[in-house]
Amino acid sequence: MRSHLLEGTVRHRRARPTVYALEHSVYYAALDLDELDEVPRRVPLIRRNRRGIVELRDADHLPRPAAELRREFRAHLQREGIDPDGWRIQLVTNLRVLGYVFNPASFYLCRDRDGVLQVVVVEVHNTHGERHLYTLRSEADGGAFRSGMAKAFYVSPFIGPDGGYRVTVRDEATQLRIGINEGEADGPVLATSLVLRRRPLTTRSLLRMLLRHPLITHRTMALIHWHALRLWLRGVPFHRHAASGHAPAAALPSPRR
Repeated sequence: MRSHLLEGTVRHRRARPTVYALEHSVYYAALDLDELDEVPRRVPLIRRNRRGIVELRDADHLPRPAAELRREFRAHLQREGIDPDGWRIQLVTNLRVLGYVFNPASFYLCRDRDGVLQVVVVEVHNTHGERHLYTLRSEADGGAFRSGMAKAFYVSPFIGPDGGYRVTVRDEATQLRIGINEGEADGPVLATSLVLRRRPLTTRSLLRMLLRHPLITHRTMALIHWHALRLWLRGVPFHRHAASGHAPAAALPSPRR
């Protein structure tokens, strides 16, 4: 089975208007979209579109909640002018634990028939229940995947609405490294990195992750608000959310259904 787990560290470093850094341990599931039905058969602790301790729910992904994730994501690539025939597509994401999930960002790694990473789709979620897809094609000829995009989606109230991102992905045999640098017209603002080691996806290894990183997405949401409070207390300018035209929270699935 190509699907596996990823375990490691997320780091953020803000450059201005105040220097602020954080580091937390994390884990993710790396799911081959062709194996979404096979994963629950191999790892009964995971259930697809049914209640369980750990849940994979198609509707937790894509701006319009997916009914069948593999088919609808491939349709997204085709609308972007990309032919994914014969490609292996892997979703790096957090699964629901005890009925709850929040993914600040999930990543679709799209590898061609030769296993070369050609396209990365970043699925960004904000705390207002909205989602947005950034579809990136590699600008590099060999080596690390590198690309960029203009900012088109509200995420943090402590970063302005203008600017852009630079994304680097190092897709290695034993680990996955993702870097996202966010900047504005007057310079860099935030550097984010994920350094993740590949682990097998088995019932035993998943139980180990659940014990080592309990309630990880509940913790993610709590930490988002904790760090936001600390930035606010330091006087970092606050940018209010405005209607964006993305799917509102009411259109997204509730934490339990």
